[in-house]
Amino acid sequence: MRRAVMIKFNDPPFVGTEINYIKDTIASGKICGDGKYTKLCNEWIESRIETTKALLTTSCTHALEMAAILCDIHPGDEVILPSFTFVSTADAFVQRGAKLVFVDIRPDTMNIDEKLIESAITKKTKVIVPVHYAGVACEMDNIMEIANKYQLYVVEDAAQAIQSTYKGKFLGTFGNYGCLSFHETKNFSMGEGGALLIRDQEFCEKAEIIREKGTNRSKFFRGEVDKYTWVEYGSSYLPSELNAAYLWAQLEKANEIRHNRLNSWNLYYKYLKPLQEDGKIELPFIPKYCEHNAHMFYIKLKSLDERTKLIQYLKECGVLTVFHYVPLHNSPAGLRYGVFFGVDRFTTKESERLLRLPMYYKLRQEDISYICDHIYEFFRKNN
Repeated sequence: MRRAVMIKFNDPPFVGTEINYIKDTIASGKICGDGKYTKLCNEWIESRIETTKALLTTSCTHALEMAAILCDIHPGDEVILPSFTFVSTADAFVQRGAKLVFVDIRPDTMNIDEKLIESAITKKTKVIVPVHYAGVACEMDNIMEIANKYQLYVVEDAAQAIQSTYKGKFLGTFGNYGCLSFHETKNFSMGEGGALLIRDQEFCEKAEIIREKGTNRSKFFRGEVDKYTWVEYGSSYLPSELNAAYLWAQLEKANEIRHNRLNSWNLYYKYLKPLQEDGKIELPFIPKYCEHNAHMFYIKLKSLDERTKLIQYLKECGVLTVFHYVPLHNSPAGLRYGVFFGVDRFTTKESERLLRLPMYYKLRQEDISYICDHIYEFFRKNN
């Protein structure tokens, strides 16, 4: 029997104090950015994620664009990345004229296969972009070793990975730059927003200049110069204080949100594990040295056809589920701006099997039970 109310795939996080902080921002008369709440968010990220510098941005896309500028990408430079990722990972470097070199993924974590990276390096390679899918870490020891060997930049796409760690170190802090997302689908949200993490102090000032339209306005507000002026190429990557105020409410409750999501993730895993043991589905794999943030819960079906049928069946039962990325290398833009290095053994095949289940802060336990019950029912009916 169909539910009266559909179980949503996503529900943007809301803790209750967001409205108070937005009202406070309006009352302050400063809503343009880099005010009280932006500073609080930046300081929280720097302290909790343990990075040298954090700069709140208008999106993770823009954080990636800033990273591409900071890496001094020029036309003809090559960037190594997975094809199984969001378009922003690629767009940021294509805008600078880079050639994309797509590398196959590992089927267990859906992350870039670190064993294939070195073979894809040429004299034109400038950057490696590991994408931490579902908040689960890429093999950063191997990737950083390769980057250091060939003197390459590393830009971590940690859009889904805030608070996740690899061997005790937070994701987004290994490479030269890390990029976070605070989109409405993420663990913490400001509607649209992101952050750039900067590892090395020597690049902090240049990042501030790029973010502030190419001006030294940040130094002016700190009293380091008596006036600000245009000093370098840049753009407007500074979010409104209204967005930052919304985000700050959630960062104050970060541990509560994380624990709530982890409880939901663990409940899914517990309920669905027998289906994995019966060979019906595959569940997410978390390496022992990784701590994830419960950003996503997915299952893998045996085929694209089976996934399509399950999506439709769950929709009829009142549950909204979705597939994820269509690999970039087969898209019109991917064919125009990049090449796939080697053989696509897993990228396309695994992406066609993956199905994302509802996952958000305050997802009800009874809804998780309902979803899992109907997944079991699907397999009983289709045996």
